[in-house]
Amino acid sequence: MLAVALVDRTGNGLWAATSVLYFTFVTGLSVAQVGTLAAVAGVAGIAGAPVGGRLADRFPLTRVLAACQVLRAASALGLLLTTDFTPLLVLSALAGFGDRAASVLTKLYGTRVAGAERVRYQAVNRTVANVGWALGGLGAAAALAAGTTTVYRVLLVGDALSFVAAAAITLSCAEATAPARVVATGGRAAAGVRATSPWRDRTYLAYVATDTVLFLDDAIFKVGLSLWAVHATDAPHGLVPLLMVLNNVMVVGLQVPLARFGATTSAARRLLLPLSLTFLASGVAMAASAVHGAVPASIALTAAAVGFTLAEMLHATVSWELSVALAPEESQGSYLGVHGLAQASQRAVGPLAVTAAIAAGPLGWTAFGTVIAAACLAQHRLVRPGPPEPSAPSPAEPVAGHADPVG
Repeated sequence: MLAVALVDRTGNGLWAATSVLYFTFVTGLSVAQVGTLAAVAGVAGIAGAPVGGRLADRFPLTRVLAACQVLRAASALGLLLTTDFTPLLVLSALAGFGDRAASVLTKLYGTRVAGAERVRYQAVNRTVANVGWALGGLGAAAALAAGTTTVYRVLLVGDALSFVAAAAITLSCAEATAPARVVATGGRAAAGVRATSPWRDRTYLAYVATDTVLFLDDAIFKVGLSLWAVHATDAPHGLVPLLMVLNNVMVVGLQVPLARFGATTSAARRLLLPLSLTFLASGVAMAASAVHGAVPASIALTAAAVGFTLAEMLHATVSWELSVALAPEESQGSYLGVHGLAQASQRAVGPLAVTAAIAAGPLGWTAFGTVIAAACLAQHRLVRPGPPEPSAPSPAEPVAGHADPVG
């Protein structure tokens, strides 16, 4: 499945570097129309996360994931066949739906096959995905030097073929079956058996709500950093792409080593405390970058980029563990699908949040970091240790993915 992550993200890297240019120069859409396509894809992605997780609890996981990859491939190829806005809206929605569903299913596969090593597995998977993203971006940058419409179409075909290849590799992987047992964790439901519907699990829904706030850091590097650096600081514009590279290099080099600090439920919960401080310090550093002078502004902006990248990696580690530890094993797909709403929702809310911080100036960034830090503390309080398990599993019946009790 790591090969799937590499191929998938390489294709994503090709399209991410090409999409705006393709819709502008090949299909002739306006800026508002391009923005609408992105918004529609984001909204459809919100639905894709829970639907994909639900299907994975009912059907073989690899088949559902392969179907999502095929849907993404078909959506990409469909873009080549029309320049009309309405069909492009439909295709963008299908692509967004498939992308978010595939993301949840890939995480679920790792959870099932890695068992107690799930956090480390997800860290390796994320590292490989970042390498693929970088390769795709570099390939697109080299190809776009030609600047012809044919090149844009070739890159879109390359994106579609990456999904076809990912589907083929997925079907060659061993099926990851759902655990047969349920482990009681903290007695949050009667008789030690938790609700099988995440929509009725108030604790899990509250956890997802706090995690949605923590995922806002994703918008920093997608929207906030470049806009703030260019419009509100004296830092040279050439620093922005260097900070993007720094973010990618840090994730590739440090995500796996940092994963060991959140390898259990109790460790992941403890990690929320330094994570809150990291978010707060990063927001303050971003605010400080508004100081006059290119050198001090660059230093503060670099410190903010390093801080938010560290927060991003720590939060990923915490989220991988807690989103699974709080879910009953027989309904992991449904629960992880609902958790996928956190990341999908922030794609719509995140850009608005960071642009609001930019509009408010330095105080806005301080408030941004403070709000996320407060969400970390709220999550730390929410995910409290429960009483010890009444009995340990038999050595002959190991429980995959067993974690410390939480309640």
